[in-house]
Amino acid sequence: MAVEGRLAWIVVGGAGLLAGLALPPLGCPPLAWLALAVLWAACAQGPSRPLLLGSGLWGGLAVLLSHHWLLGLHPLDWIGVPLPLSLPLCGLLLLFCAALGGLLVAGWAWLAAWLGPHRGSTVLLLSGVWGLAEVLLAQGPLFWLGLGAAPLPHDRPLAGLAVLGGGGLLAAVQVLLGWGLWRVVVPPTRRLRRLAGWLLLVLVLHGAGAALLAGEPSAAEASERVLVLQPAIPTREKQSAAARRRLELLLQGAMEEAVRRQAAVVVLPEGALGLEPRLARPAPVELLSGGFRWHEGPGGPEQRSALLRFAPGEQQASGGVDKHRLVPLGEWVPLGGWWRWSGLSAVGGVEPGAPSRLLPRPDGSVAAAICYEISDGHALAAASRQGAIWLLASANLDPYPLMLQRQFEALVQLRAIETGRWLVSAANTGPSLLVNPQGRVTSSLAPGRAGMALFEPRLRAGLTPYGRFGEALLIGLVGVSALLRWRTGRPGGRAESASEAEGQLHQGEAQKPDQGEE
Repeated sequence: MAVEGRLAWIVVGGAGLLAGLALPPLGCPPLAWLALAVLWAACAQGPSRPLLLGSGLWGGLAVLLSHHWLLGLHPLDWIGVPLPLSLPLCGLLLLFCAALGGLLVAGWAWLAAWLGPHRGSTVLLLSGVWGLAEVLLAQGPLFWLGLGAAPLPHDRPLAGLAVLGGGGLLAAVQVLLGWGLWRVVVPPTRRLRRLAGWLLLVLVLHGAGAALLAGEPSAAEASERVLVLQPAIPTREKQSAAARRRLELLLQGAMEEAVRRQAAVVVLPEGALGLEPRLARPAPVELLSGGFRWHEGPGGPEQRSALLRFAPGEQQASGGVDKHRLVPLGEWVPLGGWWRWSGLSAVGGVEPGAPSRLLPRPDGSVAAAICYEISDGHALAAASRQGAIWLLASANLDPYPLMLQRQFEALVQLRAIETGRWLVSAANTGPSLLVNPQGRVTSSLAPGRAGMALFEPRLRAGLTPYGRFGEALLIGLVGVSALLRWRTGRPGGRAESASEAEGQLHQGEAQKPDQGEE
């Protein structure tokens, strides 16, 4: 691609917007491939200041479009932020995320230009690096939605590759297919042959993913009856007496319904029981509910957001798993330990729990993701290795718009595919649903309205390749491709770059008379 000046900025900026649009809730991988093809074309021009600025623009606009639901936090007066500062603070948070995305993409593009994007080993290396970067970002303090989620919800066959290497491998595949699309357009000859090869690769990848999704055991599986309550109580009203009374009545009705329908466990979403998680009466069946509890830390008592477990006959929780990834500003303040600060959260300062997502239960452990911990497939795969037989996603997601619910649903589908587990999602305003190991939503509640539903996740103990080995396949890809790239000639070394060699080849071909090959 040889565009310059203002047109180049328009093309690169438009490609960044395409990348953001390709992510859930739309979930359209071909748009991502086209956007990545433009990015690869920019890298082919070599490392330069325009490349850094252009690729940074690409990454920043992609994040701006895919994460603009952050503006739905406004107004923040319910967590103590003065109203005049609310919208600017939300805007600054969105701009910070966009700037971070721009910096990361710019760094990757510089590496791609320095190594030379024409070599096969470079392409495999950079694809793997992108995938591993998404895995690491998903374990950070910010909600991460990257190219690994692009195939969902509409391209489940391609998403089936997550059985082998998780969301990181899916991200690497998107980058690889974007490179292939660029290579179809760039050379002046052999375009039809390259196009046929690229289309064949797309078909093979989809066929492999579909085959992996079809690998469900034929033997009958036991199941567990889980009643999910979706309260749909606005977060801004949760601490009011009327809201607490309404939740108490909803919970009482859910418990009675659970007994009537012989459910083994009732599930409530994140933060449902508030600051004083004591039941008004003993639970007739097991209850798993979001709430808060105190933990004795090294510096004294620490308040933690948790998914609490109430055994039948109990009014107070006897177990649970604490939230590990806290919401910035709302639950966690950077360097907050350096001064007296209770946080901006209505519940005060909250401390993170242990990284493990395993919630032990007498009837079988589950892997629990609280809020946007659902973006971290690595942690849920680890919990599956530790014995979790189904997955539970507990979230609030209010006052965020419906767009975030759709993104959350796509991540829920991805986590079920990666681990080969049934997944139950319980959220305050949605999505509350049941997903099978093929990533298909089998039951759900309408978003934004109070309701309850009986889900029956099947209990599975087997492990997928990703559940067993994690990112080993992706790490191996990066290691092998890095070795091959080093052996075929380091940047600036004596080996001639592939781009120069190929350019000379095409120049020679152009001087020959047309043989009518294509």
